Amino acid sequence: MEVLIKEQERLASNANLSKSVEDVQKTIDLLATARESIARNPTSASVTLAKLQNPVKQSFEAVNNDLKEVYKGHGRYQKVLDTKFKDKPFPTSDNDALSTQPGLINRAIAMHLLREGQFSVASQFLADATTNLRPESKTQEVLDEALGIDPLKSEDLRKAFANMYHILQELRQRNLLPAIEWARENSGKLELRGSNLEFELGQLQFVYLFTRGSSPSDPQAVAQGKFEALKYAKQNFDHFQSRYLHEISQLASAMAFQPNLGTSPYRHVFLNADTWEYLASTFTKEFCSLLGLSAESPLYIAATAGAIALPTLLKLQTIMKDKRAEWTTQQELPVEIPLPPSYHFHSIFVCPVSKEQTTDENPPMMMPCGHVVAQETLARMSKGSRFKCPYCPDESKPEDARKLVM
Repeated sequence: MEVLIKEQERLASNANLSKSVEDVQKTIDLLATARESIARNPTSASVTLAKLQNPVKQSFEAVNNDLKEVYKGHGRYQKVLDTKFKDKPFPTSDNDALSTQPGLINRAIAMHLLREGQFSVASQFLADATTNLRPESKTQEVLDEALGIDPLKSEDLRKAFANMYHILQELRQRNLLPAIEWARENSGKLELRGSNLEFELGQLQFVYLFTRGSSPSDPQAVAQGKFEALKYAKQNFDHFQSRYLHEISQLASAMAFQPNLGTSPYRHVFLNADTWEYLASTFTKEFCSLLGLSAESPLYIAATAGAIALPTLLKLQTIMKDKRAEWTTQQELPVEIPLPPSYHFHSIFVCPVSKEQTTDENPPMMMPCGHVVAQETLARMSKGSRFKCPYCPDESKPEDARKLVM
């Protein structure tokens, strides 16, 4: 990697176009001077042009020499790149479970665009994704049906994401009021989820009012900020006292430390630069959760997880090709792919007897003794009659086992 960095630095310092631009500008200046000379004295045109030939020729040669250095630098850098990052073929789509379902992929892309607020791009993408439809039949309802989206739900999602995008834009401009209004409208649902979003937004609004005009040289601004914050707290914090009395007490106590918030015990509340970004992320998560959607874009998660898994799958493909082996299942990967903890969404159970990962078709089954095996393993052990648990002396019947939902 050090060789690559060194070559990149050399490319930036030597093989750039600044010298070429200077030489081109000199050529332009020569031509402009000759044009002005001919304009002042048309009879000297032939002499002026004759004198211009050699300087212009030399100028073009200088530009070409400059570009040769640039091309040479790019060539060296390309060789270093090729050596460091050897070209490898991508895995084939033979074992791709989604290759036969383009509608699901198109839907994921469209939903991602809607999440990002790219509504016009999403509409155009949906239109382009259904090129097999006749132009006159490309109504929004037909497009939604082709992608497996209910029209009413599709329209509701567009409006919901438009509202979310508007609130996030206001948050980035330090305007909390639209987010606070949304949280109040959905207060009951947020409380059922155990969410603190509504209070955290109100808390940040108090901090914003308290600090936005603070200036040691302007006592009037300081007093006005404290007054507005106190007024906001009296009007909005009453129904939070049962759950957030400690936090409200901290906000009130901080008023005594107003001139020295930076050294006060409450500086982590009033001088936290990451609070706005944290609340924007929390708002997005809660908003999507109330819509029954994941907080992160499934397309982004799938692409990132795929990028993490790609080197392992490329190596596996090479090994399987050398050993003339085949990947026989699409339901699970043939090797373990280590993903970050944030990408672990579902519990996974591997049958201790067959060593196979359970699926929807072969779910985990819990016997009366509490031990769990896969459904197919249970069928093989019992053969329809009473059988003994492979891990303890207890005996049971197949119908006594219960499907385990994780």
